[in-house]
Order: sequence, then C-alpha cells, then structure tokens
Amino acid sequence: MRGFGELEAAIMSALWDRSEPATVRQVWSDLQPQRELAYNTVLTVVDNLYKKGWLRRDRHGRAFRYRPVASRADYGGQLMRDAMAETGDPAGTLVGFVRQLTDAESAALRAALQSYEQDEDDS
Repeated sequence: MRGFGELEAAIMSALWDRSEPATVRQVWSDLQPQRELAYNTVLTVVDNLYKKGWLRRDRHGRAFRYRPVASRADYGGQLMRDAMAETGDPAGTLVGFVRQLTDAESAALRAALQSYEQDEDDS
C-alpha cells in the first residue's frame, strides 16, 4: 500500500476528525482555512478515494456523504506493516523503529503490547 498524496491525506484527516459522515462541500469548507482549493478539485480527490476503497458513501438528498472505511490508527498500522514487509527484515526494521522512539512513545508501545497480550489471553 502506498501512502496518501498530500491532498488525499488532508481530505482523509478532515474526515477522520469528524464524528459523522460529511459531504464534499463540508470537507471543502473544512480545508479552506489552511489551503485555497477549488471545490471541483476536492470533489475529484474524494471520488478517487471512494473508487480506491478508502471511503464509503451514502446518498443524502442530492449529495453523497462520505466516511472513511478504516480508522486513522488502522491506516498507520498498515503503513508500518507494509514498510516492514518491504525491507525483507521485519525484525531489523522493528529494532530500527524502536531505537527512534521517544520515552513517551516507548511507554505507549509497551502499553499497547501488554493490552494486546491481555486481549489474546482473554480470547
């Protein structure tokens, strides 16, 4: 999986930040304070994300409302997994990743692993 392009990432971020599905006009409006974009540009990129399977859409009146298929965390996790697979050395890649973590990130990783192991034990 390839990461999102800059505008794709901005659109996905806007949708992830919302608690409910949004129309293209709402996404376009959310992006306006940071960047001036034509509505049709946002419409095209949202449609491309839908066609790529990153968004679901439901008709709402005359417009569609869009929502992400995966969470931001799931997307990030898949990018990390793909990076490990690309190197051909997943263990080495993980060691390199862990070496770069801050103390807070290391603590978060330990907590995530403990939570995962506990969930596995409870299954």
